[in-house]
Amino acid sequence: MGTHVIKMPDIGEGIAEVELSQWHVKVGDLVVEDQVLADVMTDKAMVDIPSPVHGKVIALGGQPGEVMAVGSVLISIEVEGAGNLKESAAPAPVAAKQPPAAAKVEAAVESKPAAAAAPRPAPVCQGPMVAREADERPLASPAVRKHALDLGIQLRLVRGTGPAGRVLHEDLDAYLAQGQSNASAPAAAAYAQRNDEEQIQVIGMRRKIAQRMQDATQRAAHFSYVEEIDVTAIEELRAHLNEKHGASRGKLTLLPFLVRALVVALRDFPQMNARYDDEAQVITRLGAVHVGVATQSDVGLMVPVVRHAEARSLWDSAAEISRLANAARNGKASRDELSGSTITLTSLGALGGIVSTPVLNLPEVAIVGVNKIVERPMVIKGQVVIRKMMNLSSSFDHRVVDGMDAALFIQAIRGLIEQPATLFVE
Repeated sequence: MGTHVIKMPDIGEGIAEVELSQWHVKVGDLVVEDQVLADVMTDKAMVDIPSPVHGKVIALGGQPGEVMAVGSVLISIEVEGAGNLKESAAPAPVAAKQPPAAAKVEAAVESKPAAAAAPRPAPVCQGPMVAREADERPLASPAVRKHALDLGIQLRLVRGTGPAGRVLHEDLDAYLAQGQSNASAPAAAAYAQRNDEEQIQVIGMRRKIAQRMQDATQRAAHFSYVEEIDVTAIEELRAHLNEKHGASRGKLTLLPFLVRALVVALRDFPQMNARYDDEAQVITRLGAVHVGVATQSDVGLMVPVVRHAEARSLWDSAAEISRLANAARNGKASRDELSGSTITLTSLGALGGIVSTPVLNLPEVAIVGVNKIVERPMVIKGQVVIRKMMNLSSSFDHRVVDGMDAALFIQAIRGLIEQPATLFVE
């Protein structure tokens, strides 16, 4: 038998150290070639580290949350063969995953919205239970933990089918489907007194999000501007286009129309499509419009980028938004797809509320936030009519953008949305 020592690989881009985010194996586990051993976080992305060999894990080189230098010992694996010590860097990471986010508001695309909105039921006792210690914390993403909490499920009782026994959304569904509620449980259980506590270490993706949020709010002089928009006409146009072309070209959401409105409005307000290097005191205005679309995933917020939105049709933008959102949620988005935006669009979808205060995605200077659409009585030409209304809650860097310019920019978007034909008049 021999020992194969795997060192932290060079992930590229001049990165000298990375944060160990999560282990997918433990000492004593048998692993096979290409099995994911750990997740590590760089300044730009989380990546999987696979095993280059078959063998048994005999030592781990660090703890989650620890910052490790490239070339340091990551893991030691006992392998078949001669007893000499073998060393290697881990193979190239298999996929760039979720990057650190820099916008606060949640996503245009939601992974499990229905459960989050439901009232919390009484605890359930369903399906076959997994034998875990009472203080053992099973592997699960924050979204899965929230989903389980809303459903009244104790995660330690759920069998996880993900890597290293990670509990997935599908495991919660299976747990509920495999049994019936315990009818003998007293109704008063929902009101039982609780004194439990849970400490969650802020590491990996959550640490990066926290750092970027704090950095953005400390460095930029945020100010927000909110304006209501009548979206009745554009919703009618969207419904018409979907009825006529949906089957052949794909369904349109409101987002590609908003992307188009940004592109057109930025022609008259180029100072919004810019990055500000506050250390060098340089503002760079860009001709290309690379729209970041804030997207929520199980592990946190990320901002995939629709590149060259100025050159895309409605359906091209819609397809790219959908592709990027799916890639980001599934951990398949590349670093290039998760960086380089010039302005960000963020939406909470149906949960959009009335007003929000999005945080800038530094070094950008503008972020446009979309709130939910509601029907309201409005007075038009002396008549009370029902219209579909929506607020835009947008934030700007006051070091670069003047308040009057921000208001005029949003008013320009409003005019384009309320008169949708103007989106396509050149």
